[in-house]
Amino acid sequence: MRIYLIGFMGCGKTSLGKRLAEKLNFTFFDTDNVIEEQAGMKVPEIFSKLGEATFRDLERKVLSESALIDDVVIATGGGMPCHFDNMDFMLKHGKTIYIRMDPASLADRIENSHKKRPLVDHLKGDALISTIKEKLALREPYYMKADCIVKGESLKPKHVISLLFGEND
Repeated sequence: MRIYLIGFMGCGKTSLGKRLAEKLNFTFFDTDNVIEEQAGMKVPEIFSKLGEATFRDLERKVLSESALIDDVVIATGGGMPCHFDNMDFMLKHGKTIYIRMDPASLADRIENSHKKRPLVDHLKGDALISTIKEKLALREPYYMKADCIVKGESLKPKHVISLLFGEND
């Protein structure tokens, strides 16, 4: 089984993914981390030196490789479901979970994160919330195709397991 976690940056895909994988005794990986390892540079550097199109090609390659792994939880990049046929690929090869959060909660998490986020690093406050709203309007049609949609604020792995398997733990 493959579980793909999707959602906007800052929604908690990596944090939830690690905890979920541990509970299920699955492998975990974050597509951004795999891309960084393969490219030999951080995501912001890939964006600035090679451009977004190259980054999206690298994402697609990593996603394709995920079909070769079983019993895995995969935290995807926020834009991954919206490019190429990535969302259809994930739906075909595993279970998809959209971690949905409101723009203000996402903005708070992004502003208080130490992680570099090339698409919004220069924004704060209302400008950040406005940008999140704009990007969500474009991305949500893809996200909403997910097998499960969960509220991201204070989400627990046991809730996701229950949705996926009908179990409580």
